[in-house]
Amino acid sequence: MSFRSKIIIVSISVALSLYAVVGTLMGSFGGGWFSTSAQQPINDPGAQIRIFESVLQHIQNDYVDEPDLEKVRFGALRGLADGLDPYTAYLTQAQVVEYKSNQIENNKVGIGAEFSQVSSYLYVISVIKGSPAYKAGLMAGDIIEYIGEKATRDISLYDAKQLIQGNPGSDVKLRVLRTGAKPQTINVKRGTYQVPKVVAKMDGTDVGVIKVYSLEKGEAEDIRSQVKNFADKGVKKIVLDLRGVAAGGIEEAVEVADLFIDKGKIAKVIGRQNKVIKEFNANTNKSIYNGELATLIDLGTAAAGEVVAAAILENKRGEVIGERSFGSGTSQQLFTLRGGDGFLLTTEKWASPTGNTFLSKERSKSGVKPSIEVKRPETPEPIEVEELVENKDEEDEKTPQDNDKPTPKKQELKKKQTGEDLQMKKALEVLRGK
Repeated sequence: MSFRSKIIIVSISVALSLYAVVGTLMGSFGGGWFSTSAQQPINDPGAQIRIFESVLQHIQNDYVDEPDLEKVRFGALRGLADGLDPYTAYLTQAQVVEYKSNQIENNKVGIGAEFSQVSSYLYVISVIKGSPAYKAGLMAGDIIEYIGEKATRDISLYDAKQLIQGNPGSDVKLRVLRTGAKPQTINVKRGTYQVPKVVAKMDGTDVGVIKVYSLEKGEAEDIRSQVKNFADKGVKKIVLDLRGVAAGGIEEAVEVADLFIDKGKIAKVIGRQNKVIKEFNANTNKSIYNGELATLIDLGTAAAGEVVAAAILENKRGEVIGERSFGSGTSQQLFTLRGGDGFLLTTEKWASPTGNTFLSKERSKSGVKPSIEVKRPETPEPIEVEELVENKDEEDEKTPQDNDKPTPKKQELKKKQTGEDLQMKKALEVLRGK
């Protein structure tokens, strides 16, 4: 066994020991949303710390080579972060410095996609239309297996995002796994891009359709203008298309939901032990539309998009149509450790008016469940990640000739991709009473 393999095994062992006492060890941070589970057979922090000390003692006294305890610590702290959620991360000292400087000025650029982590792989939640990622052919639901030569299953979501960012004009090579397709390498040129403005159009003479691409700051005002324009024209039925909307903050999402909801709760921010840290309520003076409403969501809807959809659904302002959304929406706080490195810790979760958080460990409880489900056959589920990886391994074992032959699954997928927007069609039928 190589030295690297031994270090990894030791690091995992230490991480597992530390995980049980993470609540105590992080007490000096002022708390977090996690705590040791009541289902743990051993729930004595003192006992767990003694196990950790025992492991360290064995490493120092019995390990075959001179151990690099800094590497052991790095692996253990990474293990702690990996055991929580995709957005919590252990940062090295250099990363802490970079993180703080980026809060002030960031000269690096990305590729125009929103990411998360599924089964330890980098997962594309959504791609912004017109962005470098969009132009290169990256799609929502893609699994990025490698960034350059770096396997994404071996690094944190934070590290993966850092690798994707870079100097404007530079290239990043992505190895992509996609449902119904062979593994492929996509080269994306990093650069700046403009998020498309809100698009409003009429469907016939009775329904207005508003397509939203992002909920970054300022988007709420654009949506307000389009809604007001429709109202001035006498439009009584609107389709709000939030498919692929993942970027943005909770405050902007609340502003959008407030356009359609005149009373009641819109969203909550949940902290440790399910404590409500902040609550957003509708402002009657901001509501400008009370007509019929149908909202579209899909797997690419996340975070800010989910805030709007959940508010509309739980306030009974209209049907939410499409697929269960992805499930995210969190806030992190950086805690600097003694050696200068840091822990970027999730301390808040965004939630619906009734307090249902969008981020969950179970896919069946994540995101927003539509009131009317209409699935698109080509949409890959996050639970298919392992299947994609297994299929990739099988494809690699085949000859090039075999790889070119369409498999039954690929043929079936191609037949289902008719190009018809079934979700929009359903939304229009609902509004027209069909």
